Amino acid sequence: MNSFQFIWQYVKRYRFRYLAGIVTLFFVDFFNIFIPKVTGTITDGLTASSMDMNGVLHQLLLLFLLGAGLALGRFFWRYFLFGAARSIERNLRDDMFAHLEKMDVEYYNEHKTGDLMTRFTSDLNMIRMAIGPAVISVFDATVMTAMVILQMMVYVNVRLTLLALIPMIIICVGEIYYGKIMHPKYKERQEAVSALTDYVQESFSGVRVIKAFVQERAQMYGFLKANRHTMEKNLNVVRLQSIVMPLLDVIIGMSSLVTLIYGGYLALVGEITLGRFVAFNQYINMLIWPMLACGDAINMFSQGSASIRRVQEVFAEKPEICDATDAVAPPKIRGDITLSHLTFLHRGHSEPTLKDINLEVKAGTTLAIIGRTGNGKSTLVNLLLHLYNAKPGMILIDGQDINTIPLKDLREHIAYVPQDNFLFSDTLKSNISFGVEEEDMGAIVRATRAACIHDNIVAFPDGYETIVGERGVTLSGGQKQRSSIARALMKDAPILILDDALSAVDTDTEEQILKNLKENRKGKTTILIAHRISTIQNADVILVLEDGEAREIGNHASLMAKGGIYKSMFEKQQLEAAIGEKRAALCSDFPGQAVQGGDPA
Repeated sequence: MNSFQFIWQYVKRYRFRYLAGIVTLFFVDFFNIFIPKVTGTITDGLTASSMDMNGVLHQLLLLFLLGAGLALGRFFWRYFLFGAARSIERNLRDDMFAHLEKMDVEYYNEHKTGDLMTRFTSDLNMIRMAIGPAVISVFDATVMTAMVILQMMVYVNVRLTLLALIPMIIICVGEIYYGKIMHPKYKERQEAVSALTDYVQESFSGVRVIKAFVQERAQMYGFLKANRHTMEKNLNVVRLQSIVMPLLDVIIGMSSLVTLIYGGYLALVGEITLGRFVAFNQYINMLIWPMLACGDAINMFSQGSASIRRVQEVFAEKPEICDATDAVAPPKIRGDITLSHLTFLHRGHSEPTLKDINLEVKAGTTLAIIGRTGNGKSTLVNLLLHLYNAKPGMILIDGQDINTIPLKDLREHIAYVPQDNFLFSDTLKSNISFGVEEEDMGAIVRATRAACIHDNIVAFPDGYETIVGERGVTLSGGQKQRSSIARALMKDAPILILDDALSAVDTDTEEQILKNLKENRKGKTTILIAHRISTIQNADVILVLEDGEAREIGNHASLMAKGGIYKSMFEKQQLEAAIGEKRAALCSDFPGQAVQGGDPA
């Protein structure tokens, strides 16, 4: 689909508004060409003393009516055409947002937020200018030029009119060439703006890291470099405009000068009347607008065309994760999970992240997954959420292939607490009730009590109406985790996934949350991912991942009896805990001294 076909599918929705606007614009231009004629009639009448005061008043009344009609017509064509362009911009933005919501997580791993934001804002604005003001300029310039030239030929003089057209031909040829040069320059400018936007977005999001590592100056230098690059790309556009626009004014000025000289000569020799000479100069001034409008229109079309292509690139990307043609919604998801030879390779990787995992989890079971960082724990739960595609038959939910379950049905029956504990810039109440249709305060309080966050929330001045900052930045790490857990518990889903969701809470709070989960999640499947064995040792089934493989499966007692990886991890963590307690005791005995080295005893 080319750029015209792409934008036409939106324009045709408002074709009647465009038609109404263009018809109105036509009548505005039609009425406009009579103003110089009325002025010329008054001039000739007064010069020849053939018009009395009543005649002058009659012509002035005609001018007033023409002016009122023009004012009304200009309001309506702006209402129709600018309104249609704004509506198309809104439709494009709606469709782009809806499309991006369907895209896979891999897409966002490969595309920067700043670039997408620029396409949402700057590029859509340029498209609106191309389908609004630019269309108006082209139509207005074409119709106005044709009408004015016809009036100049019929009402004034053919030779004088042809002389005035020579600069217009030069301008038209030059503007076509100008548009071809402008297009790539504007595309480079938009790419530079995207890069700058992304740099700023990342810098603000990571401001705590920047300050902690004292990298403000380095970031500033990086910003200055990106900003300078953006300025250069903007200047490339402006330099071209600064050459073309004054040159256009010079050609228009020369056209006016030549027609003034030759028109004055014709008036002096009596070939045209003084009134027609005055009218002709007004017509020349009326032609200045179409000449300038064509230049602006070509500029806007060039920028709009580049922006349309950038927006098309977004729509051209198709999600890999979507409902299969044979997808059937199960009557009810209980929570049985079967992994059969599950193997998964991330895009761009040479080695599988998960290798031949076999596991059966009955509904109501608490499954714990433990392993070193980078061994595929989060990948496994992302596959359960169908954020990545597993091969047919590798993952079964209640005996049904996960690929044949509609995404909406699958994810509605899974509650998820991600590692990053993302919270929106909204009230705590809205964040906690994010996954349900209604904000039931009773259910919210029950969920927050189960997540051990209720007391913290009511201690805030605004309680549940407290607005959290971007990504929940105004809360502590533990408060964000517990708020995310409360949000997941609000869904009361048959499957709950906690991806390292208790790492930022103290052991006492962790123990209370796990106790609450055991009581609230009876008969429902719970999946715990953790690094601390204390978090998962009471789970029904523990899966130990090592290099993407299921090295050990069992409960705490059976895995300890095996004396393998799990026991080794348990003993190391116990030793670390003991050392930590000993250090704390020594620090309390010698509060003014730092304890260095290994075991001071």
